Amino acid sequence: MTLWQHLLSTLTTTTKTLLNPYPKLPIYYSLFFSHHFSTSFLITKTPKKFKKKRKKKESPRTKLVQTQPNLIPHLENILHRDAHFRFLTKTKEYLSKQPQQVLLLDDAGKLHQQLGFPRGRKVLKFIQNHPLIFDVYRHTDNKMWVGFSGFMEGLLVEEREIMDRMEVARVDVVRKLLMMSVNKRIPLSKIYHNRLLFGIPEDFRDRVGKFPEYFKVVIEEDGKRVLELVKWDPFLAVSALEKEFMIDEDKAKKVFKFAVKHGKALELDEDDERKLNMLNTLPLVSPYSDGSKFDLWTLEAEKYRVGLIHEFLNLTLEKRAYIHNIVEFKEEFSLTKHTYQMLLKQPRTFYLAGTEMNWCVFFKDAYGEDGVLINKDPQLVFNEKLYRCAEIKEFESSDDGSKK
Repeated sequence: MTLWQHLLSTLTTTTKTLLNPYPKLPIYYSLFFSHHFSTSFLITKTPKKFKKKRKKKESPRTKLVQTQPNLIPHLENILHRDAHFRFLTKTKEYLSKQPQQVLLLDDAGKLHQQLGFPRGRKVLKFIQNHPLIFDVYRHTDNKMWVGFSGFMEGLLVEEREIMDRMEVARVDVVRKLLMMSVNKRIPLSKIYHNRLLFGIPEDFRDRVGKFPEYFKVVIEEDGKRVLELVKWDPFLAVSALEKEFMIDEDKAKKVFKFAVKHGKALELDEDDERKLNMLNTLPLVSPYSDGSKFDLWTLEAEKYRVGLIHEFLNLTLEKRAYIHNIVEFKEEFSLTKHTYQMLLKQPRTFYLAGTEMNWCVFFKDAYGEDGVLINKDPQLVFNEKLYRCAEIKEFESSDDGSKK
């Protein structure tokens, strides 16, 4: 056999083997089994139901600030109460500023942000959740309107009386805010946006004119109205912490902790380490000092900022504030973007609740173990009364069938 014949024979045998790997079967069966789709009937991928679900990474919008065992349920529940009554509080504020304190129902359905209800939901459902507070009626124009009930109008009169009675105390709060600010001046709009935090009345911008010995309104080139302090009062420039220091020095010393950075080689016992840390804690820096003069990252600057937040919370009705309340005064109070981390380092005094994106800081000593404020402002007592009334779903009837 020549070389050429040998090569031809080998090639023919190889081709037959490739075309028909199973020589005992007809070639069309072999082609079927050798096709690259021949194993398509087998499960080659893990079904979805058997796959391990990847745990979604929590975003700052949903991630809670606190976790067990640091969670304080009573304080967290206060934030749930805020969310529960958001429609009530925002609608009350919005309606109060409307002509005749009424609003066209069709218009109300478009004001989800102003009235505090989710986009796409029916506003009527939220109104009907508070029948003792809001009324829906058909006017002579044959359109549906929403307004306050007669019962609620009586409550609003009661609230105005409280605000008139507390006017001097609220004036002192605004004075102290101005005294803590860098240039002793704050835009009127910022105080107005945060008025509910301090119990300041809605018409306070008109009321400041009654106190020319304390305030002056300056109109800047861009038209912004700014409230300026007229006279410094040394008696007001004493923080709540400084007063506490004079009454109970030991307790005041434990409010904050500014730990000294040192190596483990010191081998200090607990008592010695406490004394060393105390050297950094004292002396205190008054929140009524000029915070802009401190170098940004020094210990004195941090003492100032922590003390300022402490005093700021003491001026609020509920001894707490949300991030948006604090950020509003960032420039005036020389605060930094690291306020969140700064407060987390002071768990003895502050409790941060909610989520990392929308947190609320509490002054812990102002609350009892049950999460109830120890001392309540008259405005706060009224607010709690309003919440109770808002939860009543039906009018209670007396024996003669009349509404109470």
